[in-house]
Amino acid sequence: MAFRLCHRPPLLSFASPNGGVRKQTHRQLRCSSVNQTAEPLDARKLVLEVKDKLEKEHSSLQVGKNGRDDEDMILWFLKDRKFVVEDAVTKLTKAIKWREDFGVSTLSEDSVKIIYATGKAYVHDFTDVKGRPVLVVVASKHFPEKQAAAENQKLCVFLIEKALHKFPYGLGEILVIVDLRGFRTENADIMFFKFLIDAFYYYYPKRLGQVLLVGAPFVFQPIWQLLKPLMKSYAALVRFCDAETVRSEYFQEDTMPAAFKG
Repeated sequence: MAFRLCHRPPLLSFASPNGGVRKQTHRQLRCSSVNQTAEPLDARKLVLEVKDKLEKEHSSLQVGKNGRDDEDMILWFLKDRKFVVEDAVTKLTKAIKWREDFGVSTLSEDSVKIIYATGKAYVHDFTDVKGRPVLVVVASKHFPEKQAAAENQKLCVFLIEKALHKFPYGLGEILVIVDLRGFRTENADIMFFKFLIDAFYYYYPKRLGQVLLVGAPFVFQPIWQLLKPLMKSYAALVRFCDAETVRSEYFQEDTMPAAFKG
């Protein structure tokens, strides 16, 4: 599958109201629209610093899109690590190695077509009302005893990648909708859930905007008590709701997923 990539322009100093150019300092901060991250005005300098360290200390890592010289990717990891260069380098190094080992660049619709055909998860054709790409998971179609864990993981990563490539410029978060209507205990899969959360935390930082757990039945409650600690800080992004909330608060009538239409 071919994706169109959107590149973020360099972060530069900007003009003051009187037409002069303000000098950047380490103390000056601006608030980013993505996850409300405090972004230093010298972020461009920090991106180049990380890029230089990766080249000198980890020259064997791949280059290009999602490689050690990808400035967009570097910026996301700097935001995640609160613009601490060493921390960003450490996390980026692990993420790039993981992408190589997992074979992220080789994933395609054809490589996941069998597991994708189950309908257990998909990227919605439209964004939500905030302009976020939407990843829908249909829990009642997930059967861990019948479906290989490795194939589920490949589908998961493929769909995250697909969602990321739907971004309009300036947005960075994915809305995940987990449809729990019809969920039964045989659909529960704590290990896969842990893989999903770890993927967002370690390899796609700052990309998870919100998780909607829709129509959770009573049988899901004890399972949630096991899942919640695995989410750590991401637990604050979870909202339990019903299908009506999805319809009224997250989509227009002509853009909502068919499964949630009244």
